[in-house]
Order: sequence, then C-alpha cells, then structure tokens
Amino acid sequence: MKSKPHEQEQHASNDAPSARYLELGRRSARELEETFLRGSMPDLDALCGWEFRGMNVGRLPQLARIRKFVKGFERQGPDRVMGYNRPVEQNRITSAWRAGERRFGWYRVAPVDPTARDNTYLHAALLDYGRGDNPMWDPSRGLRDYLVQVEPGDRDLYLGKAYYAVGPARLPLSFFVLERLRPAPE
Repeated sequence: MKSKPHEQEQHASNDAPSARYLELGRRSARELEETFLRGSMPDLDALCGWEFRGMNVGRLPQLARIRKFVKGFERQGPDRVMGYNRPVEQNRITSAWRAGERRFGWYRVAPVDPTARDNTYLHAALLDYGRGDNPMWDPSRGLRDYLVQVEPGDRDLYLGKAYYAVGPARLPLSFFVLERLRPAPE
C-alpha cells in the first residue's frame, strides 16, 4: 500500500527523530529482544521507494562511531527488492540525519526462507548483504539483518537485529531501529 501524498510530504519535511524512535533506541537488549519477538513481517511494498533513518543500538556501534545511518529500499523488477546504506554525519542522535550521496552495503530483501541457512526469525524480512552484489572484498557481505515491523499497522517504525556470517556460524552484532525519513531519490 502506497503512502498518500500528504504523508510523503510529512515524512520528507520531518528532520528530527520521533520520540517513539528515540525511546525504542534507549531500551535494554532484553527489552529489544522482547519487542523484536513480538514484531511482525514488514510489508516489503511499504518499504520500497523510501529511505529510513537508522540507529545502531549498543556499546559497540557507539565505540565504532557507526551509530547513525540511512537505509533505502527499492524494487528492481516484480520479484526483487534491494536495499542500500548511505553514510551519515555522526552527530548527536537527536540532530538531523545529514546523509552523504554515496550508496554502499547493498542487500537483497525477502521474507525469511524456512529452508535457508539464515532462518532464525521466520516472522521477519531478511536483509542479506551476501546477495547484494557487493564486491568480494567488501566486509559488508557477511551481514545478515532481520527486520520486523514494531506495531501492527505502523509502517514508519521498524526494529532490526544484525548478525555476521562467518562460514556456517552467525555472530550476533546489535539491534538497530529504523524510522521512515523521506522518499528515496530516483
């Protein structure tokens, strides 16, 4: 279901993160796990054509100065949804998301396949960087993100859980929060 034009204008002009987004990002790992398990499968069509402000949650992203990012989603043909990341100025989490133009860290987006290796959360979408046409030397190829819609009917707020693939092992990294930011550039 597409957003109405007035909804697009509202999201495009809203530069500050919402209180709900910030509150979700302040939750403990245990609370985030509970929220994630209660979440539901995102409507991939509702993600396509949009960019989302992203916040990595936890100590590791804060130390690595990779707390803020932008994720975008686009449809590439009738059966293929792809996504990308854009770098963001690492200012205060309550400040505007100032994203660079470069797109990197491409990923394929699909419902979790119960027969595939990455099938930990069957109620989630999988953002698979290993299928994102990234260069062989790019370390992002090991990322596997699971994404859920936080509340039924709310297509603006999502919670993700990131893992890193090392051979058959999947190492948990962190949670991340996404909030609809603006229509994706053409």
